[in-house]
Amino acid sequence: MAFDAFALILAMLALGLLFQRLRVFPDNAAEVLNKVVLYVLLPASVLLYAPRLELNRDVLAIAAVPWLLLAATVLLVTGVSKLLKLRPDEHAVLLLCVALGNTSFLGYPLVRALLGEDALPYAVIYDQFGAFLILSTFGLYVLARYGGDAKPTAGLIARRIVTFPPFLALLFGLTLMPEAPPAWIAGGLQRLADALLPLVVLAIGLSLQLKLPRDELKPLAAGLALKLAVLPLISLAIAPLLGLQGQQHDTVVLESAMPPMITAAALAISHRLAPGLAAAMVGYGILLSLATLPAWAWLLQRLS
Repeated sequence: MAFDAFALILAMLALGLLFQRLRVFPDNAAEVLNKVVLYVLLPASVLLYAPRLELNRDVLAIAAVPWLLLAATVLLVTGVSKLLKLRPDEHAVLLLCVALGNTSFLGYPLVRALLGEDALPYAVIYDQFGAFLILSTFGLYVLARYGGDAKPTAGLIARRIVTFPPFLALLFGLTLMPEAPPAWIAGGLQRLADALLPLVVLAIGLSLQLKLPRDELKPLAAGLALKLAVLPLISLAIAPLLGLQGQQHDTVVLESAMPPMITAAALAISHRLAPGLAAAMVGYGILLSLATLPAWAWLLQRLS
């Protein structure tokens, strides 16, 4: 299954890059595909797997990991920024792109491929109560602090949360959605969830930019090392301390190893925060993760 998934990733990424070069699709094609993913495919995935969750102490432990990694990110990025004498906008991009991984668009299908379908409910918790809430709070703060926006209000944060389609699907899935819905509903949701990976990677290929910011090579290298290597190592260390074992343990480690979140980088670019560095963090992060994610999955298998 994992080999099939990565073969599909490479194929769809190559197609996306080819279509981008040939201008087969309109310029906003990647944006349209991402909206299909956000409003249709991700909610379907959440509805499919969220009802299987048992709300217990382990769920809180899973949700705690990305917040603990956020604290580690702030300390590590602050140290790197001082060591490399980074500009404030470069510091902001590393805060966003190291703290926030692609834990839904890529995270859901890759966790399923590398760890099995039973791991998906844990990935949903990590993403929705971790990455999404961090983006909606800490992410907005960083954009306001370094991008010149007004300070985000509690009302703005609350509106962002309650209008986010996958989060609404999570609430519905945890409260009203039966664990075993009728076959025609479960089958439809499964087909939509299966379409998540190819559409996401095609959209990435259509928008992928691999321009290397030569004056920002050091922050790029440092940011990707922190995101793809250091944070998963920290997650590997703290997960057992929180009582996480088996698939729960492996899921939080693998989710922490996902490449930088596309949305976080896009927000940084829209706020004119080191746009070259933000684009490179996503582009090169995705390419490098094609090697690092299987390596982490192999290590987790050996440790188990």
